[in-house]
Amino acid sequence: MNRTRPTSLIGLGVVGLVVGFLGELGASATGMAVFIPPATLPITLVAVAIIIVAFAVPIRRAVRGRSSRRIDPFQATRVVVLAKACGLSGALLTGAGIGVLAYLLSRDVLPGGNSILLTVLATVGAVVLLVAGLIAESFCSLPPDHDDDDPENAHVDPR
Repeated sequence: MNRTRPTSLIGLGVVGLVVGFLGELGASATGMAVFIPPATLPITLVAVAIIIVAFAVPIRRAVRGRSSRRIDPFQATRVVVLAKACGLSGALLTGAGIGVLAYLLSRDVLPGGNSILLTVLATVGAVVLLVAGLIAESFCSLPPDHDDDDPENAHVDPR
């Protein structure tokens, strides 16, 4: 499995930004209420971020040789796939949060209550999820092989 590329994260962030902004614009144009993230969204995103890093720490210890416990390869695969999904969904939700925030701040009259605060908190929670997904994905990567002393590979030109 390849590492998550920055271009895919940026692309998903831009898609989320466009969908978030146009979704709010469409909702207000049709007379519907605009979407304001609930207070539980940032809490949930941070909780998922903590859980994914907690799942990846034992794998990191086993890869670094600090743990004598053997890690099931299927468990490691599941964790790295979950970490990749968290990173990608974090990028999408970050973009959507920025899009909603851009819509709310571009209005002539700012919305009442704490809707801007809730949107900022949800966006920060999405960034935390994105970073935790990338960290957990890096925790699950194997160190590079150093087979320079292997006589079978001695004839291979490194260029």
